[in-house]
Amino acid sequence: MKRKAKFMTYKEAIAEIEKILKSLREEQNSIDTLSERVARATELIALCREKLRKAENDVNKVLEE
Repeated sequence: MKRKAKFMTYKEAIAEIEKILKSLREEQNSIDTLSERVARATELIALCREKLRKAENDVNKVLEE
């Protein structure tokens, strides 16, 4: 069962994105499967961007002190 993206770590999300990319490159995908995988990858990418923004803000706060 897929873990909800909002509860994943950055590392877990990246690993799943890489797994999705590999399957898209190496497998024959139906349009339904392709659509599901692209939607999941989009969700995971958004999570990673959010985590990176938060980390950047945290670093900037520390540097301002």
